[in-house]
Amino acid sequence: MVPIRRLLMAGLVFVSTGCLIGCSGDDTQQNSLATSTSLTLQPVTTNLTFPVFMSAAPNDDTRLFIVEKRGLIRIFDRNSSSLRPSAFLNLSGLISTVGERGLLGMAFDSDYDANRQFYVFYTNTAGNIVIALYLRNISDPNLADSSSAVTLLPVAHPNFSNHNGGMLAFGPDGCLYAGIGDGGDSGDPNNNGQNLSSLLGKLLRLNPDTGDPCNNVIINPFVQLGGDAQKVWSLGLRNPWRFSFDRITGDLYIGDVGQSAREEIDVAVAPNAGRQANYGWRLMEGFLCFNPSSSCDSGVLTLPVLDYPHASGACSVTGGYVYRGDAIPSLRGTYFYGDFCAGFVKSFRHQNGQATEQTEWPLLSPPGGSITSFGEDAAGDLYVMTQGGGLFKIVPN
Repeated sequence: MVPIRRLLMAGLVFVSTGCLIGCSGDDTQQNSLATSTSLTLQPVTTNLTFPVFMSAAPNDDTRLFIVEKRGLIRIFDRNSSSLRPSAFLNLSGLISTVGERGLLGMAFDSDYDANRQFYVFYTNTAGNIVIALYLRNISDPNLADSSSAVTLLPVAHPNFSNHNGGMLAFGPDGCLYAGIGDGGDSGDPNNNGQNLSSLLGKLLRLNPDTGDPCNNVIINPFVQLGGDAQKVWSLGLRNPWRFSFDRITGDLYIGDVGQSAREEIDVAVAPNAGRQANYGWRLMEGFLCFNPSSSCDSGVLTLPVLDYPHASGACSVTGGYVYRGDAIPSLRGTYFYGDFCAGFVKSFRHQNGQATEQTEWPLLSPPGGSITSFGEDAAGDLYVMTQGGGLFKIVPN
């Protein structure tokens, strides 16, 4: 059997001639899906170049900050309904964009108005991961200070161009969380996901000022092991391309990209959401055994809340957000996610450990598909981005 090797962020999908056991099996979760046309997409702009993330600075309802894979952070001015001509930050000279590499994520400090601090996640020209701290320009709020860079954490990733992760987000504890992929290739050949001496295949919890382990509220779970393990919050992840915290409850939702059979959503409830959790890779892929092919769970693994098969074109989950906006009160508490290849958008509510009220939203499937990311603005409204350059807002139909 030839395994799938996906270069998701390059927009290329190499499909195997075979399939892992379970790939084409029944999926009762999909059979229970409702369908709704009560939401639709409102185009914001289609003039982006491979957007991979969108965010807003705290309390800023006039601007959207959009990360482009090629190395630019751009600002969409909501007052003028247009992209600002100059990039907020240009890192194109520092990065590699081969395969899944590039500028992949950013996060604003919760005290951004006062301290001007924001964070970026990129792969450098050698292919290694860099998490860096930058400052906003002191006199121009539409420009970053490109000379202010401080590298908080480098993560060696030189061998393969895929499975970099790319998400940064602040947790309710004030710590900076970073999702790091297993380092590639197919099947996690170095078993990084289960190796606590490696930062690959992990969710990290960092002090946002130093890049050291974060010890706000409680300490990280593996500090007694020393070394890189001190920074690890959760392990057993393949490629946690997008994760998020519910801004009301603090619950953690992770969309972890699968191998050739299943895609999964993991949910960890607050407080201390995900602390010391082992999400199973490469022992498991979704609810299925992967390596070994049987008897893979000794009872210590944290299983997904939801997984789905590679059927009807699906191939790579794009994790989203729990809706907390004001425009659609009935959907508050609903988590939205999508699939890069199939282009669908679906949702569920997490209740009593289960994915309930599962719904597919056909009018949220964007033109051209290839959903690279979701975004959340300062008010809690949600957006969808596509590889082809589109940014769309989710609105009532």
